[in-house]
Amino acid sequence: MRRTWIAATLGLLVAGGAAAQDAFPSRPVTLMVAYPPGGNTDLMARALQPELTRALGQTVVVVNRGGAAGTIGSAELARARSDGYTIGITPNNPVTAQPHAIALTYGLDSFRFLCRVYDNPQVVILGRGAPFSDFAGLVAHGRSAREALVYGAPGNASTQHILMAALLKRAGIEGLMVSFTGAGPMSQAALGGQIQAFIEASSIPASTGLTPIAAVSAQRLPHLPDVPTVAELGFPVQGSSHGGLIAPAGIPDAAAAAIERACESAVASEGFRATAQRLASVPAFLPGTAFRETFAAESAANEGLLRDLGLLRAR
Repeated sequence: MRRTWIAATLGLLVAGGAAAQDAFPSRPVTLMVAYPPGGNTDLMARALQPELTRALGQTVVVVNRGGAAGTIGSAELARARSDGYTIGITPNNPVTAQPHAIALTYGLDSFRFLCRVYDNPQVVILGRGAPFSDFAGLVAHGRSAREALVYGAPGNASTQHILMAALLKRAGIEGLMVSFTGAGPMSQAALGGQIQAFIEASSIPASTGLTPIAAVSAQRLPHLPDVPTVAELGFPVQGSSHGGLIAPAGIPDAAAAAIERACESAVASEGFRATAQRLASVPAFLPGTAFRETFAAESAANEGLLRDLGLLRAR
């Protein structure tokens, strides 16, 4: 009888120890940003980090891996150990557009989608010292000579490059693109007068003091009511940079579920929403399955758009 009791007790202790060992997370989580510090994705990550830390009960550490329009960091994330302790925050472009533009070691199926965090419409932003002050002036300057318009983009076939290319094609402009590793360095170049214009999320003019001259959205933005849309100005182009948390494919379901729950709590928190509002960004939670569906649909649409713009890679 005593031997049976001891065996049962030991069994309970072993089971309890295994459960405690398997609880996720039991140590800090790395949140990888595939862009340099200062850009919209980095700002969103750093706004989410304290709330995600609180919701998970473990420290979340933000690490930047910028370069090549987000593809360097995305490739590194796809190769990371799929245990839930290395996750990433990404906008749509590195996953829904770049694989159609260049040969990459990853694709949509390389990742487990955990939650969408934000959805930010884009704006056309004026570089300091540009020889025009509004969108009509940009068009007139761009039409004055080939490559008269010098604009920035965070890499070839980035969301911002695709949107600017679509606008310039409609306007009959052949501009000169200068490539940057992310929105942070691009903003610094605009502040220094090295580029005349660029497209980015509205959080960028809010954080840098640069002037937005048009919104690339269906309607005027509530926080920029005096800024017209490009559609109002005769160029029906629209697009947004939306993104969220992803992980290497193969992450355990329990870890994915824990992060999704923590993400929902973090996005709904007063702290994250206050920071997002200050950055003129839009919180927009979606659970993992719905988040993946939006990226899959956009990936299919981007293949046709890149073909039309002459940016589709040869297969």
